[in-house]
Amino acid sequence: MSAALILALDQGTTSTRALAFRAPGLAAVATARRDLEQHFPAGGWVEHSPEDLFAHSVAVLREALAAAGGTAAEVAAIGITNQRETTLLWRRDTGEAIHPAIVWQDRRTAAACAGLRAGGHEAMVSARTGLLLDPYFCATKIAWLLDNVAGARAAAEAGQLAFGTVDTWLLWRLTGGRVHATDATNASRTMLFDIHRGEWDADLLRLFGIPASVLPEVRDSAGDFGMTEASILGAPVAIRGIAGDQQAASVGQACFRPGMVKSTYGTGCFLLLNTGETAIASSARLLTTIALRLGGRTTYALEGAIFIAGAAVQWLRDGLGVLGDAAESGAMAAASDLAQDVYMVPGFTGLGAPWWDAEARGAIFGLTRNSGPREFARAALESVAYQTRDLIEAMRSDWAADAATVLRVDGGMVASDWTMQFLADQLAAPVDRPAMLETTALGAGYLAGLAAGVCPDPEGFAATWALERRFVPGMDEGEQGRKYAGWRDAIRRTLTAG
Repeated sequence: MSAALILALDQGTTSTRALAFRAPGLAAVATARRDLEQHFPAGGWVEHSPEDLFAHSVAVLREALAAAGGTAAEVAAIGITNQRETTLLWRRDTGEAIHPAIVWQDRRTAAACAGLRAGGHEAMVSARTGLLLDPYFCATKIAWLLDNVAGARAAAEAGQLAFGTVDTWLLWRLTGGRVHATDATNASRTMLFDIHRGEWDADLLRLFGIPASVLPEVRDSAGDFGMTEASILGAPVAIRGIAGDQQAASVGQACFRPGMVKSTYGTGCFLLLNTGETAIASSARLLTTIALRLGGRTTYALEGAIFIAGAAVQWLRDGLGVLGDAAESGAMAAASDLAQDVYMVPGFTGLGAPWWDAEARGAIFGLTRNSGPREFARAALESVAYQTRDLIEAMRSDWAADAATVLRVDGGMVASDWTMQFLADQLAAPVDRPAMLETTALGAGYLAGLAAGVCPDPEGFAATWALERRFVPGMDEGEQGRKYAGWRDAIRRTLTAG
C-alpha cells in the first residue's frame, strides 16, 4: 500500500464538506466546508437547489485538495457519502434537474402514504424493502414529481428522465453524465428496492407508478463508479466508494461486527445496529436496511431514525434567537434551573421511529413563568437523549443479543460533554466518543481506499479506531426513570394532540 490521497465528499443536509485523507492510515490532512441553504416553499416542504448541491461539492473538493497541497495525480480515489432519501429527477440529454431536490425531511406526500397504508399496502412494502410507508423515503417523492411537474410523466415513460438520490446526482454530474449508478445502501432507502433479492422490485414500481427506465444501476459500496471529468480537479480521478451518510458513519465507526451500534447526531439522529447477514424484521417499527454491500455480500442493520436532533438547537438559535451559537447550548443547559421539568418534543417535520407520525408537530411542555433560554436549551438537548433511549429500547425488543452495551457516537452534537453525559445517564450504558469525529467522511474515504487497493481490509481498518472519551452513566436510577417517564408523557400528549 503506497501513501496516497483519498478525497471524501460528504454532502449533508445543511452543509457540504470534503476531507483529504492520507492512505493507508487515513489521517485527515485537510478539510473544506460550504453551508447549504434549505428552502421551505410551503408548510412541511423542504427543498435544495440541485445546482447548489453540485457546485458546492466541486468547490469543496477543489479546496480540500489544494489545502492538502496535492494534485489530482496524487488522488487514488474519491468516496462519496450523502444525505439519503433526498430525491431528484433530471433530463438525460441536458443534465438539467426538472425541479428542486425534495429533501428527506419533506412531508408533502404524507396524504399519499396514508392512502397507501389504508389500502393495505404497507405489509408488502415493509416485507420487501424493510421500510414503512412514510414520506421520508423516495418512492412517493418520485411519484409526486412525475404527477406535478408539467410533462414529467410522459418524459419519464419515454426514457428521457433519470432519478437519483444525491449520490447519483453528483456521480452523474462529476462524470459528465457517463455514469448513472448508486450503491446498495442508498438504493435501500428508496422504497423501491428489494433488500433481500438485491434488485429493483417490479411490483413496487407498479404500486407507486414509476417507470423502471428512470432508475440507476445498483453497485457495491466499494467499487468502480467511473472517472470524474478532467475539469473537476484538473485531471480525471477515480470514484471508488459510495454510501449513504448513516451507513458511511457506521463504516467510519468500524461497526463491522453484528451487535455493534453507532448513533450519529447531526440535523437528525440515526442509530444503526449491525445485524450481520440476517435482515431482522422489526416488531417495534424500526427500519430494516442495508448497512453495506462488499464483494456482492450484504450486511444488514436495524435503524432508528430521529428527524430532529441538532436542528432543534438550530431552531433555538435561528428561529427564536435565544442563543448566539449552537456550541453555547451545553453551557446553557448546565446553568439551567434543574427544578423545572421542561420537555421539548421536536416534531417539526413529524416524528420518526418508533412513532412514525408524519402529522405530529413540535410541542413544549412544563413551561412556567420562570422558564427561559437556559431551560429551552436543556430541553432541546435532553430530547435527543430521550429519543435515543426510545430507539435503543425498541432495538432490544427486536435483537436477541444485548444491543448497545456500548454506543459509539459521532456528529456535530457529540462535541458537547453535557449532552453526551446526559445521554449515557439515560441509556444507563457507556457512550464512546471517537478521536475522529468526522466518521461519515472517514467511512466514505475508507470505502474508496479499499476499492482502490490503498487501505487495509475491514479488520485492519477496525484496529485503527481510537477512543477520545468514554462517558459513564452516573445519574440516580430513580431520577433517571422519573425524567424518562415525563418524556413519555410528553410524547403521549403530542401524539394525542396530533
